[in-house]
Order: sequence, then structure tokens, then C-alpha cells
Amino acid sequence: MTSSQMTSLAVQSPLRPLAKAEAPASATSRDIGIDTMRGVAILMVIGIHSLRQPLNAWETITDSILRPCVPIFLFASGYLTALSGHVSLWRRLKAAVIPYAIAFGAAYIYMALHNPAMDHRPTTTLARFVLAYAFVYYYVFVYVGCTVGLWLVFRLSPTAGPLDPRLVVFLLLSILLGLTVGSYLDPLAFRLGFGESLVEELRMRDIPFWFAFMALGALVGIFRIKPALTDICLQLFAATFVAYIFYAGARLFRLGDDADYDSIAFFGYAALFCCLLLAHHAELPLIASLGSGSYFIYLWHIFFVMLLRDHASLSALGPFAASAITFFCATAGSIAALVTVRSLAPVPVRRWLGA
Repeated sequence: MTSSQMTSLAVQSPLRPLAKAEAPASATSRDIGIDTMRGVAILMVIGIHSLRQPLNAWETITDSILRPCVPIFLFASGYLTALSGHVSLWRRLKAAVIPYAIAFGAAYIYMALHNPAMDHRPTTTLARFVLAYAFVYYYVFVYVGCTVGLWLVFRLSPTAGPLDPRLVVFLLLSILLGLTVGSYLDPLAFRLGFGESLVEELRMRDIPFWFAFMALGALVGIFRIKPALTDICLQLFAATFVAYIFYAGARLFRLGDDADYDSIAFFGYAALFCCLLLAHHAELPLIASLGSGSYFIYLWHIFFVMLLRDHASLSALGPFAASAITFFCATAGSIAALVTVRSLAPVPVRRWLGA
């Protein structure tokens, strides 16, 4: 099949990014390069969740490669915001919260069916929803928090435009704050007597740290340095590889801050990875189609992963085979679900489901 035929197939398929006239409120236009980045990121998300815990050496190496997935989404959001010059806060929150509420309801039912001792008190359920403490939905909490943060930064610079000094300073300070909080959040939590599992949950929701990626994307957009990044793509690849070695090495050998998420090593690797993807600016229609539906895939792929973990005896096949089968089935199931919703569901339903 030729590349032109593949492009035509992507345009005609229900997988394609929605046209402006039929798009949900969260998508007024599509950039196939950015959607390709998102498509890569959502495949990385499925890859991480397909790995079997606890991670052995090769799984840690693989997991480390895939970890920039969440930063990619935040970086892209910040970048596009800088190009547009404003944050449509209500539209973004509505597009994020309504699909999440539906998926949370389904996840809650699934968890209740598999855990008869589950706490159903209203306050506990509300806390689960607000903190996105269900399956792997912490990204919703992170995205909402970072979006509000970006809106506040732009509100502090009401006349923000290209190279606006105040906006640039606020974004740079946000990155500095994020790295500082990321360095000291877990020592503080441990000093206060929090358990390791609770500290892990706190680090996953470390909004100042995650916002640093959104701020970085905004700075790249403000300074319009994408062509310069493209010019040094080879050097950027080398720097990204070196940063990955530092990050993976810290995790493998337990050196310094070896956290999966909010460490300096992780920020260095993930930030360079985001810039590398933007610089390369691949335009792959089929991957971009997944990127345009990445939020739907994010919310619903985990059901396929959990069903396989809870009801299929994949562990007997070994960690590699179990992870590979889980990844293939979750990816195929998520794509099939996305195609079905886009083909059969009316526009309001597609919006409510994030498709």
C-alpha cells in the first residue's frame, strides 16, 4: 500500500480526526503533527500499563523509555495554547470532566464487583472522584490542575503575546517551582509519616512538577523555536539518549532520586523527548488518528488491561509474553471501541465519551 493510499484510508476511516464541523468542543482544528505526537504518547501509555508488576530489569528499561507519555500531552497542550494566545478554560474542563465522570462510573462498578470489601461511603467516593483515585485516571486530575494553572498564568499577562516578558518570566518561574517541589515533596511526605503507597499517589499528582512540561511547551510556542529544534534534530536525539541513560540508570541502580515520575532525571529526559518529537514533526495519518482520540483511548483502554489481568492466566506465559499480549489486546480493543463510537454514536455521545 502506498503512502497516498494510507493517507486516503485514514481520511475515510472512522478513526480519522473529526472534521471541524463535526468535532467535539475540545477540538476546533487538528494539527496532524501534534496528533501524531499524541498518538505516539497514547501507545506509550498502553505500553506502560501492559507491563507486569513488579518490574524486572528489562521491564524497568522499557518502562523508562515509555515514561514521557504524560509530559507529551502536557507539552503539546502548552505549545498549542501559546500559538493560540489564550486558554479556553471552561471548554477544556468540560471536555475533560464529562468523559472522565462516565469512565469513572464504569470503573467504580468494575472495582466494586471485584472487591466486595470496597468502601462505598459518599465522602470516600467523592474523594476518589475528585482525586481521580480509580484505575490510572490520575492524569485527569493532573490535566485539570495544569490547565487551571496555565489559565492563571495567561490571566496574569492579559496582553500576552509573542515574547511578552511577564508571560515568559511566569513560565520560567513555574518550571523552577515544579522542579523544586518535585525534589522535596517525597522527603517532606516521608518526614510527616506518610506511607510509601500514599507518597507514590502524591507524586503522581504533583501538579507543580507536571505543569513544568506545559510551561515548557508554552515557551517553545511563544519563542517559535520549532524550526531551530528541527535544525538540530540529530544533536537533540543524542541529548535525549544521554538523558534517558541517566534516568534509566538512576532507576536501575537506585541512584539518588530514582522516582518513576517527578525527579530531575525524569524531567530532563521527558523534556528533551517532547522537543525531539516536535522537532521531527512526523505526520503519520494512522497514528494521528489515534492521537485525535487519545483521551477516549486513555479512559477506556485500562478496562481491557484489567480484564486480562483479572480473568486471563497470562502470568504463566512469562512477563514478556504476558505484557506483549496485554498490549496487543488493549490496543486493538481500544481502537475497535473508538471506531465503533465514531461510526455509530451521535455527536453529543461522542463528546461525552471523549471520542
